[in-house]
Amino acid sequence: MNAASPTPASLRYGRLKPWNIARLLIWSLFAVALIAAPHVFRSSLALTMLSQIGYMIIICLSYNILLGQGGMLSFGHAVYTGLGSFVAVHAMNLATNGSLPVPLVLIPLVGGLAGLFFAFLFGYVSTKKSGTTFAMITLGLGELVASMALMFPSFFGGEGGVTTNRVYGTPFFGVTFGPQLQVYYLIAAYCFVCTALMYAFTGTPLGRMLNAVRDNPERVEFIGYNTQRVRYFAFIIAGFFAGVGGGLAAVNFEIVNAVDSLNGVRSGSYLLFTFLGGATFFFGPIIGAVLLVFASVMLSELSKAWLLYLGLVFLFMVMFAPGGVASLVMMNLRVAKFDRFKPFWWLYLGLLSSGAVFAGSAAALVEMIYHMQLDAAQGPQLPFLGFTLDTSNPVCWLASAALLIVGGALLEIARRRFVRTWGYAQELIEAEIKRREAA
Repeated sequence: MNAASPTPASLRYGRLKPWNIARLLIWSLFAVALIAAPHVFRSSLALTMLSQIGYMIIICLSYNILLGQGGMLSFGHAVYTGLGSFVAVHAMNLATNGSLPVPLVLIPLVGGLAGLFFAFLFGYVSTKKSGTTFAMITLGLGELVASMALMFPSFFGGEGGVTTNRVYGTPFFGVTFGPQLQVYYLIAAYCFVCTALMYAFTGTPLGRMLNAVRDNPERVEFIGYNTQRVRYFAFIIAGFFAGVGGGLAAVNFEIVNAVDSLNGVRSGSYLLFTFLGGATFFFGPIIGAVLLVFASVMLSELSKAWLLYLGLVFLFMVMFAPGGVASLVMMNLRVAKFDRFKPFWWLYLGLLSSGAVFAGSAAALVEMIYHMQLDAAQGPQLPFLGFTLDTSNPVCWLASAALLIVGGALLEIARRRFVRTWGYAQELIEAEIKRREAA
């Protein structure tokens, strides 16, 4: 077929149709997962975690508009979620008093408009610069707003925060939003819609130009675009969705506290878990949001050393998987696509088993050290993964150290075998790609 001949319709549209079907299937599965999740995980703790995951997905995806799509490292994203939460909680109090006729289902949009307004206000200053300077400006603005929270107790509620009651007005089609299950489905509905809108944003001209500004700002300026204006518009959009997530958080907890909502630690957690999930992939922040809730709710209750474990995980991910969990998923899907995944089942089993021995023994040593430093008054014994460790017994220390050495040696052996096999599989895949291109 020569270059001038028209492309047959089967070739022009045949490849697009399966992708559209796959996309429809993925979004349908996402909707089904949101609907079915509270019926699968029925405990009150699970329902609380699912509600937090719902609005955390919105917040992490909004942060990824800055970090992943725009290359803007922000240390102050909690400003827009926190201020969105405060405006939302005050709007609920006004609606309860009858001063503001806004139903609860629209309160997250009030938070979103607040986030948009403050992003419009602060974003113009922040996006004047890029790179490290931008990061420092956002850090300064974040600390500025956090410190102002104690200066205006009438709005921020002082150290106690601002409380509200989400059950007000007439029921929305019979739904009072009193039970947690009803609140979860409100959060799930916003989660699905906001996720779809942010995904649609990635395909807009502004979203594509934002990627170009991230990759090569000089060339974007050369072709006539204002890079500051592109970053500014993206900043405003991210602020809106961050405010929506903050409004949902206010509806969920019925209290907003400046110490928890506006501090730099909260902004750092958005950065950390968006990166861990995978900032270069759209679904990466969704994984990061799930990890964030599990770490803050479950891991923090299981161990006082949870921040140490979190730091080590972040360190290892930066060293060995800088693309986050999403990059690991996509790399393995690529191997499976070329039918090269079969030898990796046993290799992954070896990595997981040896890694579990290594990590478990290291955690045992850490827990015993923490127990001696912080809980020595409660006695020498402590529970650990179904076992009882005794800090006064040398056998526990020696056994943990021996398992650490053995597990580390086995992990290194499994890692080297995995690296060799992975490299060979990648060579075969590259050869197959070249063969197909030649054909």
